[in-house]
Amino acid sequence: MSPGTRYFHQDRLRVPDGAQLYYQVQGDGLPGMVFCDGLGCDGFAWKYLAPYLVRNHRVLRWHYRGHGRSTVPEDRSRIGMLYTCDDLRRMLDAVGMERVVLFGHSMGVQVALEFQRRYAQRVCGLVLVCGSYGNPLDTFHDSTVLKRAFPLIRGVVERYPEQSARIIHTVLRTELAVQLAITLEMNRERIARNDLAPYFDHLARMDPVVFVRTLESMAEHNAWDHLPHVDVPTLVVAGGQDKFTPGWISEEMADRIPGAELELIPEGTHTTPLEAPGRVEARVERFLRERLNVRTGAPSPPPTPVVSPPAGP
Repeated sequence: MSPGTRYFHQDRLRVPDGAQLYYQVQGDGLPGMVFCDGLGCDGFAWKYLAPYLVRNHRVLRWHYRGHGRSTVPEDRSRIGMLYTCDDLRRMLDAVGMERVVLFGHSMGVQVALEFQRRYAQRVCGLVLVCGSYGNPLDTFHDSTVLKRAFPLIRGVVERYPEQSARIIHTVLRTELAVQLAITLEMNRERIARNDLAPYFDHLARMDPVVFVRTLESMAEHNAWDHLPHVDVPTLVVAGGQDKFTPGWISEEMADRIPGAELELIPEGTHTTPLEAPGRVEARVERFLRERLNVRTGAPSPPPTPVVSPPAGP
């Protein structure tokens, strides 16, 4: 490896039930950093934070079963939270990462908390971003509408998977879908269309059965009872305008985890790491320096998002 070249390796890890899990390892330096994505995501939320941390740390990014470049197991019922923590443990063993800081976004917060519960000796810190400890269907938009509708949605997807996939693919490939999401769910003044587009592209290609089964497993998971027992430094990052995971959930979580720190970004939504990257980097750098005695380097200036103009009528 030539001077100045950072370590980079990508591969797939085959687990005992046949799933092949994609992973990417980049950079050098301890402690290692691991990114756990949200449901239906393949890493888009870490666009700015991951390269920042790679400067001084080894960073692992990986895809859950049926997400991104990972395949599903031979038994397609083996999908969801029940298997994710064991997958991550095998992943850490495969890449030789012993103790790590876990970063979780959205569903990744549940993954990080559950992993810390099961494999506490492998975790030296938690950064929990725009996510909940469990039961996301109960709090989506501060309403139970999605919870009541979910059994019907899942039933349709399970019964008509090919038709559901075609409809979802068609809808999510439209510019209208992207613009509606930006307008209704994100901070239009701060999110760049090019930052959000990869999410829609991945979601359009994803097997809808994998999506609903993973969502169901999230709804059945709850780490509330574990929060008082989290014994590693923890930073909770929340968006004040987050409708997917309302900010009060993050406040509640930070209050319940001993010694946890809360960074509430008032103008942030569920995509806060993309909307306020400089602020998130600076807060993570301070957390790592003060609580874990490590340094990532001076925060980079926040990029200026190229915000797409509203779609025409």
